[in-house]
Amino acid sequence: MIWCEHDKSRLRRLALGTAQFGMVYGISNQDGQVGHQEVASIMRHAKAAGMDTLDTAMAYGDSELCLGSIGLTGWRVITKLPSFLETCRDITAWVRKEVEDSLVRLNISCLAGLLLHAPMQLLKPEGTALFKALVQLREQRMVEKIGFSIYSPDELDALWQDFRPDLIQSPLNVLDRRLVSSGWLKRLQAAGIEVHVRSLFLQGLLLMKPSARPEKFKRWQPLWEHWAAWLDEQNLSPITVCVGYAMSMPELSRIIVGVDSKQQLDEILLAVAKQSPVLPPDALAVEDIDLITPSHWNRL
Repeated sequence: MIWCEHDKSRLRRLALGTAQFGMVYGISNQDGQVGHQEVASIMRHAKAAGMDTLDTAMAYGDSELCLGSIGLTGWRVITKLPSFLETCRDITAWVRKEVEDSLVRLNISCLAGLLLHAPMQLLKPEGTALFKALVQLREQRMVEKIGFSIYSPDELDALWQDFRPDLIQSPLNVLDRRLVSSGWLKRLQAAGIEVHVRSLFLQGLLLMKPSARPEKFKRWQPLWEHWAAWLDEQNLSPITVCVGYAMSMPELSRIIVGVDSKQQLDEILLAVAKQSPVLPPDALAVEDIDLITPSHWNRL
């Protein structure tokens, strides 16, 4: 598919999520970890469409190794630092070693972004040293931007007074609109902080057919029925709506999408190319953390 420059400017707002490239990821994933050749094909296709940003993490299995072996020329890479262990005695040395190892795996010299995967650790006694270590890496140009990967805007309430990031990554989808409803999206924009969002498809849950959705999610059956009926009424695919909802927000710098195949990526790219997204009804927004927080699903 050949994209015009106008389309490419819109598609550049997409970032490619890479969790599936390093491990089995996503509740709707039926095929396991994406193979190396398919990853290379997805990346070539994404770059041809104008995408230039990859989102990964040190904890995503061998994702960084996979990306580094394919080659990252022309890509901006954002990765995430895992939690430090309670036994860590030198936070500064630990951070530097983790980042140096990551750069080796990725086969690049500088990260576009380094995010804390567990930013609430900043509130521990070692938090000040942790943040200073990130700032030091930025000053030494090993990292362009530092920031947090949050799970809830409540984390920003706790961190904002003492720690100011360059970049925030947050979940956002048609069900989970807390970043908007809390007022934090506007606050971050006003503060000049770059915002990236993930979990557009809620690990694929929003895209699943009713027959494929796990039994434990039936406690929200009225919500699923409303979602399905509205999509049918509008004659829209769930991918088109999920992507269009995020694309409608100019405050978002990058919208992270994870895919298992080139075909899935094509569906997303076509959804982005639609100029006037139809926004989902407000009644679909929920704040039930057991539903909108995937880490809670094993408890259901």
